[in-house]
Amino acid sequence: MKQTILIARILSTVFRPSYYPTVGTFILLSFTYLSLFPWGFKLWILGLVYGFTFCLPTLAIYIYRRLHGWSAAELRLRHKRAVPYIISICSYLCLMHIFAITHMPHFLMAIVGISLLIQCTCIIINIWWKVSMHSAGAGGVIGALIAYSAIFGFNPIWWLSLAIFVAGCVMTSRMLLRQHTLGQVLGGTLIGIVCGIVGTILM
Repeated sequence: MKQTILIARILSTVFRPSYYPTVGTFILLSFTYLSLFPWGFKLWILGLVYGFTFCLPTLAIYIYRRLHGWSAAELRLRHKRAVPYIISICSYLCLMHIFAITHMPHFLMAIVGISLLIQCTCIIINIWWKVSMHSAGAGGVIGALIAYSAIFGFNPIWWLSLAIFVAGCVMTSRMLLRQHTLGQVLGGTLIGIVCGIVGTILM
């Protein structure tokens, strides 16, 4: 049982929602026409996405938590999440602004936009009903793959199978750690899939 819990903790850490924009950007830069960009430019884009969607929000939230003398566990309390959510959203919006003024390809901005849409949707729904943002992030990958396969005309079966497998592992890990119920992880995954499809089409 201890090994199972350890694996669940590792999965929850590895597949944090904040990693998905970087993973999505890497996939786009590797398997679409964006792969024609020079390696230096692609690394710069990846660094920019990773910095604004993970490093900057994580550092800012850590500083905010230390200033208030809160533990990491205390920050999970619903009434203490507002400012961390705002920090994360502002960081994503800054990245989208940078992409806009530098005329980055539409699909790169869509990846960040999808992540932001998932995050905002989950924040709003969490006011009334708790859903899993880990599961929503995994569902977003599934939705985006479905939409991108239709746009670019490629067969997504292998990538889709992998994404569904990962989503299942993430959902299971969240339940094993007793962070969410079955309904909450299923709800999060469904939100992610819908946001992934709609976000890709609209953005």
